[in-house]
Amino acid sequence: MFAAPMVFVIVLVLFFFWSAIKILNEYERGVIFRLGRVIDAKGPGLILLIPVIDRMVKVSMRLVAMDVDPQDVITRDNVSVKVNAVIYFRVINPVKAIVEVENYGYAMSQLAQTTLRSVCGQADLDELLSDREKINTQLQEILDTHTDPWGIKVSTVELKHIDLPAEMQRAMAKQAEAERERRAKVINAEGEFQAANRLAEAAEIISKDPTALQLRYLQTMREMASEHNTTTIFPLPIDLFRAFIEKKG
Repeated sequence: MFAAPMVFVIVLVLFFFWSAIKILNEYERGVIFRLGRVIDAKGPGLILLIPVIDRMVKVSMRLVAMDVDPQDVITRDNVSVKVNAVIYFRVINPVKAIVEVENYGYAMSQLAQTTLRSVCGQADLDELLSDREKINTQLQEILDTHTDPWGIKVSTVELKHIDLPAEMQRAMAKQAEAERERRAKVINAEGEFQAANRLAEAAEIISKDPTALQLRYLQTMREMASEHNTTTIFPLPIDLFRAFIEKKG
């Protein structure tokens, strides 16, 4: 006779404990709504709620890495490119993240896409390729300003990939090749200039001391003799025989 009421009481007690006791991890916070009004954000650990009256929404406080889809951007110098980025952010105020914006993850994604197109469209292609740090800083500051009322902190924004048209890639490759050729010619000309200066200095030294020319001649002969040649030609300058000619005369 009393079995049914006892079962009902046990089920009611179990439902009460299941609804009233919540356990949150270290990285989680629970925003408590009591009859539709925000009470506070609690956690981590054991949370006690009033069944039926209280409702809890979990919010993760961990750093989130969000990948922004590639965006078609026309740069300031009228070059069409595709740019994507990655954003690192975290919730610092769970109450604002739940109350001030609906689905803050989706809102963050949409804001990041529009901001990426706007900032990259104000820069030249060379600036996008060579000065990414400046673009990243601009994106981070703009996003952080807009998400601060949502209780979200944007810590880092990084441009991940810039996809150029095929014709632009070929033009840039030709430009890089021409630049390398120019540098090679400049280096070659600089080497010729230094070699000419050294030869001029050597000629000046030899002109002051003819013995230096003879020493250089003997050194050249020694180098020729060290090679495995079947025929060796010895160019003999007349200066070597000048002493004998003067003695005979």
